[in-house]
Amino acid sequence: MSNKPFFLLGEEIFPGKRKVLDLEVAKLHTRTTIKVPVIVERSKKNGPVVLLVAGIHGDEINGVGIVREIINQKINKPIKGTIICLPVFNIFGYLVHSREFPDGRDLNRVFPGTQSGSLASQFAYQFTKEIAPHVDYVIDYHTGGGDRDNIAQIRFNSSRSNIEKLAKVFNPPFLVHSNTISKSLRETINKLGKTILLFEGGKTNELNKEVINHGVRGTKNVLSYLEMIDKEQETTIEIPIFVKSSKWLRANYSGMFTVTVENGTRVKKKTVLGIIQDPFGEFKKNVYAPYDCYIFCTNRTPIINKGDALFHLGLEE
Repeated sequence: MSNKPFFLLGEEIFPGKRKVLDLEVAKLHTRTTIKVPVIVERSKKNGPVVLLVAGIHGDEINGVGIVREIINQKINKPIKGTIICLPVFNIFGYLVHSREFPDGRDLNRVFPGTQSGSLASQFAYQFTKEIAPHVDYVIDYHTGGGDRDNIAQIRFNSSRSNIEKLAKVFNPPFLVHSNTISKSLRETINKLGKTILLFEGGKTNELNKEVINHGVRGTKNVLSYLEMIDKEQETTIEIPIFVKSSKWLRANYSGMFTVTVENGTRVKKKTVLGIIQDPFGEFKKNVYAPYDCYIFCTNRTPIINKGDALFHLGLEE
């Protein structure tokens, strides 16, 4: 079967060719144009179109590191189909180590966007109209927000069997059932009838080698499963832990906070997970596990306030 023409951002990508396109965001007040590089690798053979996107939150650097490493290892060069890499989606936030766009909005809460809305909304609209319709699969890379440290995991809606199959192929330490958030990229991709996996790992403003390795290996597994690359799948996690339901354990007190449990472990009820103390040596409170559970996210900030989320607790299916 002959290759069909493939256009992206107004340009044709020919079979067997690589092209770096620019998704123009806006101009700074200095009149400097901000452009987001979009790296396209197209095989000579027809096949799926996969988008690998990171940095939708500008301070989530681990995802950027994953896509960079995928490009560095040439995993994005398919033997069938097309692989699109968007390493730094929120280029504004990335430049200033910020989660948000310059207008203060969370880019992942304004999809599908509007043509005449806020800056973030206009950018989301441009992506939704010019890139999203051309892809079949998306892997969206994230980290925990702030000092919340996520164990490497794939989040997906377990009611969709096709997505669950791909999540298991990714083979992360944890699989987490997660309902779709309103106005997120994941919701928009789902509504377009596409398949999306959401990877979470590590925390903001860090490059965690272990998390990056999980992200690269899992992506390679998915691309191999889709027969887009000629590489063996690597099953390093014998049986990923499937968290069907989860709950945040929040602080009952304010103070200095120390985590005493390893992220990703299973703990028994009443296990001491952390300690909250005052700076004067007069106050010390233990944080206990409310039931038998898995810890798949810990708060690594040293100072916490009453009500802050400390641990994400999961119950295995």
